[in-house]
Order: sequence, then structure tokens, then C-alpha cells
Amino acid sequence: MRERTGPAWADVGVGLFVVAMAGIVMWQTLAIPTSPVYARVGPKLFPWVAGGGLAALGLLLIGIGIRGGWSDALEDRPTDPVNWRSFLLLAAGLLANLALIDTLGFVFASTLQFVLVCAAFGSTNPLRDGAIGLAVCLSAFLAFDKLLGVNIGAGLLEGIL
Repeated sequence: MRERTGPAWADVGVGLFVVAMAGIVMWQTLAIPTSPVYARVGPKLFPWVAGGGLAALGLLLIGIGIRGGWSDALEDRPTDPVNWRSFLLLAAGLLANLALIDTLGFVFASTLQFVLVCAAFGSTNPLRDGAIGLAVCLSAFLAFDKLLGVNIGAGLLEGIL
């Protein structure tokens, strides 16, 4: 690892990019309409939290970059070859969700995505992954639909639930 005597401008640039992303998140959060139905917690809470977290992370990265950076330590590490199978499984999961969410609905499309992501990370038990994914996605759907009153796409479950 090389000894750096000044700021690592590339690392400072990464921090500035993260701060810029935080700015975009906060700017777009201002465009979210707020209904008087919401008491204190509305649809803007989590985007504000995410934007604030990004801003704090970006400022931290800028500070580290000014003090010498972190990327020199990464340059000396050996790199592994790209795992194309995992990459393609992740991409297939995203595309399957996009293609099927309108017809199958959130629960089943997201469960399929969950199984494909698990396979991308090395899981060899798709039945277990499907059961866990179904439980997580059904819980998320019910929380949004029944507790918050937000329709995230029932699809096949629309008549059942």
C-alpha cells in the first residue's frame, strides 16, 4: 500500500457523488404529495431518512478522502473473476419481477425474484427459499394493503385476500 500525503481526489469525488444523490432524493421527496389524512408519519418520512443517511455517508466519504482516502487499500487486493451465473440470476430475478408483477401480483412475482436471488447467492434449496420468500412477500403485502391501505398489486390474490 502506498503512503499518500494529500487528498485522494477520486475518493473525494465518490463522496461528492453520494452527496449529489442525497440531494436528488431530497429534491424528489419534496415532490411527493402529502394528504391531510396523515397525522405525523406520511409518505415522505422514509425518503427523508434515506436522503439524510446518504448525505451523512457522502460527507463522511469526503472527509476520509481529504485525509488520504481509502481506495489505495483496494488497489492492492486481488480481484476475483466475474461470476456471470450469479449476475444473470440476479438480472433474471429483476426482469421476472418487472414482467410478472402486473399479472401475478406483488406476492408471487416477488417470491420468484427472491428464489432467483437466493440461487444467485449460492442457495441450492429452491423449495425452502420459495417458502421463506412467500412468507416474507405475503407479510409485506398484507402490511401495505391491510395496515397502510396502499395497493402494491394483488394480482392473483386480489379476489382471495
